[in-house]
Amino acid sequence: MTATIPPPRTAVLMPVQQLSRIEHGERLQALMWSAGPGWRMISSAVLGGGIGERTWVLNAQVTHGYRRTDPGRHLTRLAGEAGARGIGVGLMTAADVQAYVHAEDGGTEAVATAGVRIRGWAASPAQGMPAPSGPGTINIIAAVPVPLSDSALVNAVATATEAKVQALLDAGYDCSGTPTDAVCIAARTAGPGDEVHAFAGPRSLWGARLARSVHHAVRGALPE
Repeated sequence: MTATIPPPRTAVLMPVQQLSRIEHGERLQALMWSAGPGWRMISSAVLGGGIGERTWVLNAQVTHGYRRTDPGRHLTRLAGEAGARGIGVGLMTAADVQAYVHAEDGGTEAVATAGVRIRGWAASPAQGMPAPSGPGTINIIAAVPVPLSDSALVNAVATATEAKVQALLDAGYDCSGTPTDAVCIAARTAGPGDEVHAFAGPRSLWGARLARSVHHAVRGALPE
């Protein structure tokens, strides 16, 4: 992978680097957040998912109709080529990650990439679901600058998901998302004397800020 100069951003916590590579004769892009130490993350990603200390997040564009059966190994290689060290989180999407949107609210930040060609409601009938055949993934990476308890991290995922759905409805999409959406929420690790926040719902202080930053990022990233 080779790095390109990213567009100007106002981010403080999440400076995102744009990366480029050639794979199967196709130029593909990726976004890398080199967070460094001091972060606990919760994620649904195929690589580095769950809850734990993580030092980087990679959101990699892959070819349409991706067929590899070892996505974790693939993402690990891409991250290593980008200079990542330690344990991180790797997400995938067929959408154009160069069209990412960054948003900030009260110290929280969110970066979203969005493809919505294959979309629907989460509680859909068991029959008649189309097979994914194009860019249809909404990936959300968000950061909260305070420590969160494990339960608050889970709460933050729910809050970010609610904000995503609100953004979809506000943009005129009749759906709750795509079958392959993924999320990663980062919160600061607790130091001596730090308050560990127990709530991250949409009416808590940090949950409300997280919801607004995710909503703005997803709404801006959605195709018109």
